[in-house]
Amino acid sequence: MPALMNIYLHAAAAISPLGSVSTPPRLRCAEPDYTAFIDPRLIRRMSRVVKMGTAAAIACLREAGLEQPGAILTGTTYGCLEDTEQFLHKLVAQNEEMLAPTAFIQSTHTHNTIGGQIALMLQCHAYNNTFVHRAFSFEHALLDAMLLLRENEAPNALVGGLDEITDSLYHVLSRFDLYKKTADAGYDPEGTVAGEGAAFFLLSPEKPAEPAAQLLDVATFYKPPNIVAQVKAFLHKNNLNAPDIDLLLWGKNGDSRYDGLYDTLAEQVFSRTPAAGFKQLCGEYPTASAFAVWLTMQILTGKEGPQVLLPESGILPKKILIYNHFYNIHHSLILLNL
Repeated sequence: MPALMNIYLHAAAAISPLGSVSTPPRLRCAEPDYTAFIDPRLIRRMSRVVKMGTAAAIACLREAGLEQPGAILTGTTYGCLEDTEQFLHKLVAQNEEMLAPTAFIQSTHTHNTIGGQIALMLQCHAYNNTFVHRAFSFEHALLDAMLLLRENEAPNALVGGLDEITDSLYHVLSRFDLYKKTADAGYDPEGTVAGEGAAFFLLSPEKPAEPAAQLLDVATFYKPPNIVAQVKAFLHKNNLNAPDIDLLLWGKNGDSRYDGLYDTLAEQVFSRTPAAGFKQLCGEYPTASAFAVWLTMQILTGKEGPQVLLPESGILPKKILIYNHFYNIHHSLILLNL
């Protein structure tokens, strides 16, 4: 049964394709002026994804009014791909001689570069862990944070999920027919739109003065034989029925080969529940559920968000279930409440 301790999301910050000028089949983040969050002397030594993650984390802490978190947990699948590519290119170009180690140190061999950089900037010596569990990376970071807070191992936790899409990665994955082949996604039933993003959240058991989203439960399923049964069990575990969910935020990505799973769930479980997708705003990437949590917070707290996601009634939902799957392999559920 879910633990009795309430866990609230006090603050959130995201860098995402939302508001960018990029178009399908690839969405790139609308990046801020990083000098507002990071010392300019450090920026020049950071790769793009490190800048995105660090800036989102600092923005989240500022919103929460904290200088240091009680723990830092990061989820990423690809890590610092840009640094890896630079190192490999120089490895070939310089015939394996006179190689600068910086790109290697910050490459995918050390996915915790982002979490480490945040800790270094803040001089934070608290618990710091990075999860590299493919499309479960962000969810497992959330679960770890929930355990820490429920066991009183930390007063709060900074949790984030992030991944980038580089030119090389995009071209490699395109060869597996993962992405749409035309810019007009509406006329290409197979393949999805590539995306990227970084989102960070401050979790705490203390109830904030302002209305805040409450994280009720998180669950992951690897290649489930019957996702409908898993979702029903998840609802039962949380003493809920399908009508109790005000909005189902799902990860439909426009690929007809995989979107049918969401339709099946809607027909068999959530036939009367409003549903909306979030990946048309951020694209498809392994930790896209982090963007979904950020989007859910905007909706629950009444902040500005895409009106297309709100129910036709105009009434703001109070209980939102995020259901996402990554190519029918990694399935996850995240339940939030106002």
